[in-house]
Order: sequence, then structure tokens, then C-alpha cells
Amino acid sequence: MSRPTSPAKVSARAIAGLAFAAVVVVAADQIAKALVVANLPYGTPVPVLGGALQFLYVRNPGAAFSFAVNMTWVFSVISAAVVVGIIVFARRIRSMWWAIVLGMLLGGALGNLVDRLFREPGFARGHVVDFISTPWMMPAIYNVADSFICISMVVFVLLVVLGVNLDGTRTVSTKRAAAAGTDPAAPLDGGAAFAPAPTAADAPEPDRASRPEQHDRRDTLGHDAT
Repeated sequence: MSRPTSPAKVSARAIAGLAFAAVVVVAADQIAKALVVANLPYGTPVPVLGGALQFLYVRNPGAAFSFAVNMTWVFSVISAAVVVGIIVFARRIRSMWWAIVLGMLLGGALGNLVDRLFREPGFARGHVVDFISTPWMMPAIYNVADSFICISMVVFVLLVVLGVNLDGTRTVSTKRAAAAGTDPAAPLDGGAAFAPAPTAADAPEPDRASRPEQHDRRDTLGHDAT
């Protein structure tokens, strides 16, 4: 009777990587916003790289990239749900790639959530500080947290396409497995399926007719003995 398998242990390394990425993103986002609020004039474009990159300090009551204005409390709830979901989900992560990706997403969500919770005009209704403007790419204005959210989404899609699982293993497509002559359902950690070694009892009994030389020799010995 087989014993039930115990749940996999939490990967401290993956959790540390996720937490580190989140802290770096939140710190970069909040430091950048503090510098913008202290030094940039509100609503006045400041060229950085000509028309390719500008700093334009605005306060956004909506979602990322200045979308859905005047729905701040809704996005406060959504951001809080995303943060809680990532924290709960983090215990299943074994891959450092997934840890970094979800850490960047968590940091981006936290960066904007801090603004919505603690900036004016009030708790859960605060306006997010946006200041990065790239008119050649999009008309919206965004911030460091928004940038990391987008980066994490791009890497998220790449990991899914490449077949990188949360536990760090790789999933091979059926087409690639057929080209390589392997079973797509086989483990990818280098281990092979266990098969017992053949024993002497399992070996087929040799056919006497398949060994004519030995057959003739025994017959010859038999005739000589007579």
C-alpha cells in the first residue's frame, strides 16, 4: 500500500528572489516619484531625449497609463487583490525566473497601491504620480511601477511560450518531442523511467535448431561413443 505523497516544501530561494525583486521595484518607483514631486513643475513637459522621452508630472486618478480616470477606488481593490494573490501563490514557485517575474509584478502593483492608499485626496482614493512620457510610442503617461508591470507581463508570456514551469522544469511540445524521438510526457530532469533489468529466467530458451554447430557436435560425440 503506497503512502500519500507529502506536499512539496516551499523554496526559500525562490521566495527570497521574489521578495528582492518586489522591494527593488517598490523602492525605485517611490524614490523616483518623490524626486518628481519635489523637483518637477506640475503639468509642464521637460524634454529629456528630445521628443522621444519627456518628463511630464501629472496625478492619475485611474489605472496604469492614465486609463479609466475617476475609478481610483476600484483599482485600489484590484491592486490589493493582485498583491494578496501573488503572496499566496508564491509558495508554489520553484523557478527563479518565475520568482523574479512575479516579484516585478508584485512590486509594480505595490508601488501604485501605495499612491492610491496614502496620497491625496484620501485613503484608497489617492492619485498615482505619473511622469514618463514617450509620445512616439503611446500618448499615455506612466511611471516606474507601470514599466515593471509591462516588463513582467512580456517575460510572463515568454516563459509560457518556452514551456518553463513554476517548478523550474521545461515542457517540450509534442512536435519537438517527436523530432527528438522522445516521449513528451517523459520527465525532463534527465531521469529515465525505471525498468527492471532482465534476469536469466526472463531470457528466451535457445532454440536447438538455431545452433547447428553445437547440434552436430553432440550428434558426432554420440556416434563416437557407440
